Amino acid sequence: MKKIYVLTVCLLLLILSSCEFSETIHINENGAGTMSFSFDGSQLMQMGGESMGTDEKVLDSTVVFKDFLEAKKDSIATLPKDEQERLKALENFKMHMLMDPKTQKMVIDINTDFENVEELEDMFKVLNKANELKETNEAQQTSPLAKMGATESSEVSYTYKGNVFKRIVTVVNPELLESTKDSLADAEMILAASTYTLNYHFPKKIKSVSLENAMFSADHKSFSAELSFKEYMTNPESLNVEVILED
Repeated sequence: MKKIYVLTVCLLLLILSSCEFSETIHINENGAGTMSFSFDGSQLMQMGGESMGTDEKVLDSTVVFKDFLEAKKDSIATLPKDEQERLKALENFKMHMLMDPKTQKMVIDINTDFENVEELEDMFKVLNKANELKETNEAQQTSPLAKMGATESSEVSYTYKGNVFKRIVTVVNPELLESTKDSLADAEMILAASTYTLNYHFPKKIKSVSLENAMFSADHKSFSAELSFKEYMTNPESLNVEVILED
């Protein structure tokens, strides 16, 4: 199983040259808010040329998972209980995918509303769940993000208590993470060319952020931080974040 996962990671390196990932969170005064995750693989389209779309077909599709689950509720009811729960976890998400060979554009966006940041999880896991669905539409069947990310070796959680926000990454399978590091050793330049950007917005001014490269907005209520995707894959804990807000 682990060998299969490492092989999958290696194959993914072939499509990760100069790709951009971003994770955006907006938190309101009451602690509720929105979260979105986006993948810009336009460089992949440019590198792939005709192989990425010989028929010049444009794929522009939006999936509202709540509607999909409602439409498929009878068949979903026949699944094992744990599988039903996995699918239900997608209920509040929407996903948009655009692939246009003519403009060489490839963008995937997935977003959700939340009442409490503790509801949030690793967005790569959300994408993996979405790609496991059958008969959703062409967007799921052709998504290049299936089984992407360091989701097998780590877990991501979020907390927002008082004036402190945290993004917490926990390595749950150190052995698998080490295997992944070994498999990526010869692809550092490819990984380094891809980025993972955090964009976080808060209802109060920010007092401090644990990331040294954080760039603040003019009102000091939001920040952005760009990291190498290599860090995400080989050292997921590098995306641990603590934000302290002013009173």
